[in-house]
Amino acid sequence: MGKSLMIQGTGSNVGKSMLVAGLCRAAVRRGLSVAPFKPQNMSNNAAVTADGGEIGRAQALQAMACGLDPHTDMNPVLLKPETDVGSQVVVQGKRVATVKARDYAKMKPGLMDAVLGSFNRLKSQHDLVLVEGAGSPAEVNLCPGDIANMGFARAADCPVILAGDIDRGGVIAQIVGTQAVIDPGDAAMIQGFLVNRFRGDPTLFDDGYAMIAAQTGWRGFGVIPWFADAWKLPAEDALDIKTPERAGGLHVVCLKLSRISNFDDLDPLAQEPGVRLTMLQAGQPVPADADVVILPGSKSTRGDLAFLRAQGWDEDVRAHYRRGGHVLGICGGLQMLGHSVADPEGIEGLPGTEAGLSLLDLETVMTGDKRLTEVSAVHVPTGCAISGYEMHKGRSEGPDRSRPFARIDGADEGAMSADGRIAGSYLHGMFRSDGFRRAWLAGFGVRAAEATYDHTVQDTLDDLADWLEAHVDVDGLLAATR
Repeated sequence: MGKSLMIQGTGSNVGKSMLVAGLCRAAVRRGLSVAPFKPQNMSNNAAVTADGGEIGRAQALQAMACGLDPHTDMNPVLLKPETDVGSQVVVQGKRVATVKARDYAKMKPGLMDAVLGSFNRLKSQHDLVLVEGAGSPAEVNLCPGDIANMGFARAADCPVILAGDIDRGGVIAQIVGTQAVIDPGDAAMIQGFLVNRFRGDPTLFDDGYAMIAAQTGWRGFGVIPWFADAWKLPAEDALDIKTPERAGGLHVVCLKLSRISNFDDLDPLAQEPGVRLTMLQAGQPVPADADVVILPGSKSTRGDLAFLRAQGWDEDVRAHYRRGGHVLGICGGLQMLGHSVADPEGIEGLPGTEAGLSLLDLETVMTGDKRLTEVSAVHVPTGCAISGYEMHKGRSEGPDRSRPFARIDGADEGAMSADGRIAGSYLHGMFRSDGFRRAWLAGFGVRAAEATYDHTVQDTLDDLADWLEAHVDVDGLLAATR
């Protein structure tokens, strides 16, 4: 059996996912066989796995850092929020239920066997398993039946490193306060701490760093300055989406829906120097200078149609099209572009039908079966190959399907308007295909960068590992494993 180490955080979005990814790459470069693991994740940004399931996108990135294909054992429990109070529960890659938060609290303890089963399989196959926690162990109200943080760490006898985020302020209180509120047995699992996202000279925090060590008795493993290229890696949470500020270029506007999913679809465009990508926030109008408006994937298509209308984006998108603009709908975005989205069985909530934007002549009916597969397609207008994946429920049919966006094994996929300015597809990840992305941009007179997207991500993972090697006692962390 291999060894393990768990990175937990003083809160959500303190950089746990990136720390694990960077440490995975650093450990692999030391000649170790490494696998990532997250017992429980909550995210609508999912990846299709080689064994036909789905896991959080962050674990797919960490797998890449390890040189592995994503596998459902890397994230055995995935929660995909559908409403403010309920989530789809995916266990070892397959949907098992849709439950409200209160009901999940009752369900959660019964998932520990699946979590430990996946973890132990990875330990048996690799020298090291690097584990990412969820949220914070200081959320002591969630401790009963916990499978995500200390409940897992103690069941698996996995040592813990606690990471705090100095950029949000109060990092001393974050770390010292965590020790103050958690169970002494949980505190005993913590081997030390990291201070993440320092801006400026890290030595300016020497006194604070020493104070944390003195107050907690925990060893400090490093102060990590802000990693400026973090935006080049897929974000796990929609709140973390960052795009570079550019002037000019092709203006692509993506509507940031309330249940936006698989939003890393746009990452390759964000890295193109000839593209200005705007993730449009709620309450903001679609800019008049937008060239392309993208309706992204959604975990709740009907719910996000209502959200879209509440922002006035339905009229904005129609006005954008009348001005000669282009519109692309991806997965749930494709469904929104049609005349209606019907959910007679209540797959996404209460049964009913929501009117679409009627920009494509098609209608969608939600069905219980979910298509979850990697695909190779050909983009019909350009003839370029697309490697992507499908992850959706529902079927879309109508006259505009006679003008397909792509073909998969000879079968038509997606739809386009007669003038070609409205397009929709169920294909996620299309812009990762360099040839297709270059041809798509060339259609707007934009010359794409020479670098390939995957090489950019791999190079950024190497840079991240270098960054951690320079500022973290990586050898000390590896010595803390067991």
